[in-house]
Amino acid sequence: MSDSLNYAYYPGCSGTGTSIEYDMSTRAICAKLGITLNEVPDWSCCGSTPAHTVDHTLSSALSARNLALVEKMNLDTAVTPCPSCLTNLKTATHRMSKDEFRDDVNKLLDTPYNGGVDTKSVLQILVEDMGLDALKAKAVKPLKGLKVAAYYGCIMNRPPEVMNFDDPEHPMAMDNILTALGATVLPFPLKVECCGASFGIPRKDIVMSLSGKLLDAAEDIGAEALVTACPLCQMNLDLRQDQINSANGAKHNIPVFYYTQLIGLALGIDEKELGIDKLCVSPRTVINGIGAEDAS
Repeated sequence: MSDSLNYAYYPGCSGTGTSIEYDMSTRAICAKLGITLNEVPDWSCCGSTPAHTVDHTLSSALSARNLALVEKMNLDTAVTPCPSCLTNLKTATHRMSKDEFRDDVNKLLDTPYNGGVDTKSVLQILVEDMGLDALKAKAVKPLKGLKVAAYYGCIMNRPPEVMNFDDPEHPMAMDNILTALGATVLPFPLKVECCGASFGIPRKDIVMSLSGKLLDAAEDIGAEALVTACPLCQMNLDLRQDQINSANGAKHNIPVFYYTQLIGLALGIDEKELGIDKLCVSPRTVINGIGAEDAS
């Protein structure tokens, strides 16, 4: 475990809106684990999914502005819970390694970005900087008896030359964390398949099909819950589960947790602080079953 777990924190737009429970649970577990998150002052949207489809220079400028703010904080690492934000921040850094591209981006900024900030996901710092043994040692309510499928989504680890974390086709970070905390993590064959997030508004039929396959696969392997690290994936699988059932003639009733919420439960953090009550598909039966065999 590193002696200095002190980072600039970029929550991202989803974290202040549709996935506020992800932000809440991230802040709660980091506080419990002794990880200091310093929110970037005056941060702005990174451009999310749409910006880079229109203009790579402008998209990179949106991310570079935030990274320049981190430079002002005299911190060398920015962390974010959101894979979309992570992708944009890391892609901007990658592209700005070329002098001509960096000059074009900096022309759009009031304060130029010099390239001195590393960007990581919260998942990455838990695995690489804190470590599984240190995390396990903090658990007071192991997740024994809980059977889950860990779903990473399609951008958390890809492209590998930009993301530089975990296996791009068979990531294990969430699997290893949840296993260390006592859960049974089932082998999930679709862990990096797309849920259709970008088509949520223009082509809902695609979301119904792709997200439906993920729910089918989770049920087929006997998972009691899905666990994700992505706000859009979580929204598709949780908020839209009734729509997916209706479109596909299915009857899924599978809770979809953020991995930070399950870490929080294992650390003994109150459910309110983790935003458990904000999940659409009730996780009550699943949560009540954690550790039930030991209790009986």
